[in-house]
Parts: sequence; structure tokens; C-alpha cells
Amino acid sequence: MNLPANLKYTKEHEWIRVEGDVAYIGITDHAQKELGDIVYVDIDTLDKEVAQDEVFGTVEAVKTVSDLFSPISGTVLEVNSHLEGNPEAVNSDPYGDGWMVKIAIANAAELDGLLSAEAYGELVGA
Repeated sequence: MNLPANLKYTKEHEWIRVEGDVAYIGITDHAQKELGDIVYVDIDTLDKEVAQDEVFGTVEAVKTVSDLFSPISGTVLEVNSHLEGNPEAVNSDPYGDGWMVKIAIANAAELDGLLSAEAYGELVGA
């Protein structure tokens, strides 16, 4: 299982990559495998503030629809427009082209409560 060490993770299977005062968020390799083929990503929180653990969108797979939970509080600055026509990028490249939102970090201290790659790997039995 692919678990980049430079990312933080949540128990709800989101990852976060911090770049200065912004962060990129997506779902983990484990999550996309569990969901199966992703057919649609629905995110309607652009320019809105979301709280830590709040739903910022949904991802639809052939089997199910799953909520996306924000690992931190902040304002959604950008939604990955590449996913509109290519939702399968979440399956093929969950940590790269498959990122979902870019968010302005409101409270950097919230990052301290997230899981390391090692801790997340233990959680999912990797």
C-alpha cells in the first residue's frame, strides 16, 4: 500500500499535504481501493469555510457514495477541476492528480492531531 511519509492522515481515510499556509486534501490509496472505481466527485464548498471533521463533498463509486471529511479547518480555495472529466484519477493517482481540494489553513495546531503514515498504516493493517 502506498503511504507517503510526507503526508498526514485521518481515521476517515483522507490525506493532507501542507505547503506553507495552504494544504491539499484527498482520499488515501486504501480508501480508493475499498471504494472501487470512482465515477464522480462532488464538491460544492468552493470559497466556503469548513470546520475540522466537517463534510466538504462526496465521492461516488460504483458500489457506494462516501462523504469526504476535512482534516483541518479552513477555507476551500480550489477544487481540482481535473476530476470533473477524470474522476478515475482518484483511483490511479490518489496522492497526485487525484487530489480533491486546496484549503487555506485556519488553525495549524489541528495538524498535530492527525496521523503519521506509520500510524495510519497500523490503523488499516498495512
